Amino acid sequence: MVILTGHSLTLKEAAKIIFEGEKVIASPASLAEAARSHDAVTKIVEDQRVVYGINTGFGKFSDVLIHQGDVKELQLNLIRSHACGTGDPFPESVSRTMLLLRANALLKGFSGVRPVVIDTLLKLLNHGVHPVVPQQGSLGASGDLAPLSHLALALIGEGEVFHKGTRKASSLALVEEGITPLVLEAKEGLALINGTQAMTAMGVIGYLEAERLALQSEIIAAITMEGLNGIIDAFDEDVHMARGYHQQTDVARRMREHLEGSKLISRQGEIRVQDAYSIRCIPQVHGASWQALDYVKEKLEIEINAATDNPLIFDDGMKVISGGNFHGQPIAFAMDFMKIAVAELANISERRIERLVNPQLNDLPAFLSPEPGLQSGAMILQYCAASLVSENKTLAHPASVDSIPSSANQEDHVSMGTIGSRHAYQIIQNTNKVLAIELICALQAAEFKGIENMAKKTRDYFELARDIVPSITKDRVFAHDMEACAAWLRNNHTEVAL
Repeated sequence: MVILTGHSLTLKEAAKIIFEGEKVIASPASLAEAARSHDAVTKIVEDQRVVYGINTGFGKFSDVLIHQGDVKELQLNLIRSHACGTGDPFPESVSRTMLLLRANALLKGFSGVRPVVIDTLLKLLNHGVHPVVPQQGSLGASGDLAPLSHLALALIGEGEVFHKGTRKASSLALVEEGITPLVLEAKEGLALINGTQAMTAMGVIGYLEAERLALQSEIIAAITMEGLNGIIDAFDEDVHMARGYHQQTDVARRMREHLEGSKLISRQGEIRVQDAYSIRCIPQVHGASWQALDYVKEKLEIEINAATDNPLIFDDGMKVISGGNFHGQPIAFAMDFMKIAVAELANISERRIERLVNPQLNDLPAFLSPEPGLQSGAMILQYCAASLVSENKTLAHPASVDSIPSSANQEDHVSMGTIGSRHAYQIIQNTNKVLAIELICALQAAEFKGIENMAKKTRDYFELARDIVPSITKDRVFAHDMEACAAWLRNNHTEVAL
């Protein structure tokens, strides 16, 4: 059981909730703070104080005063009018994360919603009722307005949800689970949609996969080194301590641990004096990606505990400020950094694949073919990796450098962070497949060199992977192997993999 406070959620806890179905409850103290904030909103309405989003229109309509009797209708109209996302829905894991993060943000007590709003979000989460949220349509400032509006529809019994393996009307799912639809009160619609939870949720899911991929890339690279008789000296601790990046030093250490006891690696001067950069510079390149991923993790763990709606209510309503915490720039930057970091893991992996299949660069059978010429072996696997890497380069263009004005130029600078998070996820999926291709080729190369001479860790990993991808004894439809291996990497949480 995870207790949400609005201040202390970690990525580790989020992963348990999202993927393992860990139940969630709200801290009573935090619910009390939320209730006090809602009381402040109620008093603002009663006193007819003019406060943005409570009794005014939105965006360019912020100067339009709303009659006291219409403040509830205002919130309902807001949700319906802003639910105009398009494209394929986010994966259920992302929708699930959005519910979690929105509830956590509202628990901070700055948003003016009733505790029942938070309770309903958590009921949907705990009962596996996941709103159908289109991926496209957010500018990443003024919050993820369109995606979060689709999320909010489910709370009021409108829109669609994924529930028990099917897509259905949210009203049906709420009845099945005994959840009462919300009737929104003052500010509650705005509080539900004015935030960064779509881009952040997509970022959380992407980061968790990227972290696992980065670790897997190292043991795959270690098997590649064995297939190529790579030189271990370049991973000596002194070399990396001399530069001073701890991530680089950590990669070198893990590589040494993976290769400990291997009879397939070499020393400088035994076969060649130096390896190519894609081998020799694994700690430097992978380490730099880890530096970027560490930055992403830091920003995500701040954002998942952040108040990102507008206005924010302080001092029991005595201070209500329209600010810009909904602006997604910090996460937009983080997503662009993650795109580049993961794309580079694929980039250097593809270069190692080339060294495994190119007979001019190794002493292995050409393209790892069992009968070079008659059978093409892994030739086109490298083509596929090259295509994916090239696509990544296009996707890695930073979304955060773009902006376009909206709401009659009231909202004249936006982050595009949700686009960045979506593209980051696409890059992660492509990189997963590139690493799967490297693993297929590395397994074959190590087999040619003699698996009895592998290190214990790489041999253990070899045996696990061979259950997924058989040895290449003749040409076959390698697309099946690539997809099976990529799926295994996505779902492989074994200790040897990490």
